[in-house]
Amino acid sequence: MAAKLQARIAIDPLRVAPPLPQGDGRLAARARIRDQALRLIAEEDLVAAAVTFRIVPLEGVEGPVLLAGGERLHAPRLLPESGWLTALGCGAATIGPALEKRVSALFAERKISLAVALDEIGNQMLLEASRRLYDRLRAAVSKAGLTMAGELRPGDPGLEIDHQARLLRLADAAPIGVSCSPGGALQPLKSTSMLFGVGVDLPEARWSRCDDCPSLVRCKISGVKG
Repeated sequence: MAAKLQARIAIDPLRVAPPLPQGDGRLAARARIRDQALRLIAEEDLVAAAVTFRIVPLEGVEGPVLLAGGERLHAPRLLPESGWLTALGCGAATIGPALEKRVSALFAERKISLAVALDEIGNQMLLEASRRLYDRLRAAVSKAGLTMAGELRPGDPGLEIDHQARLLRLADAAPIGVSCSPGGALQPLKSTSMLFGVGVDLPEARWSRCDDCPSLVRCKISGVKG
């Protein structure tokens, strides 16, 4: 199969980063700063979220190297123990460059607390964009009667950071404004990319991109409990 999607998406900052409850002292100060950051996002239109994905047919396998879309990806973790790997799901998401530029300006103005609060909300909004990308990609795979397994991002164990540019080409990320530096850093910074295996009767992956993270048991996102 070959499928693709590019879309702007609307993310409500008040839903993904609701105002903090009012309290006394430090709690009240933190809540006021959070409210100020949320107002900045709305008043200055600091978020332009977008996602893109392509489901790219697999052209071949050379040992641990997957061939798709004219690219070579060393991603042996995506080779399934059973079933048939037939394609790669390649995606990228971003909230655009405006928020990170505003954060840098606030740091330069020494408005540190506001800069940190705005940056934290930006991270939450990027996480929401990433979830939307995953949901849309998974829906496209399911509609085709296929399965999707595994998740890798450049820099994870199992996918070297030098694969970033290849993955962005496969995802067709340029039209939504996502690129990377020669070292693999995403631009805008508040962006992400991801790679999945797609195929027939793929088993659920028994590994996670979080497995080797030293903060795994403390992470609120992974769902792993210590």
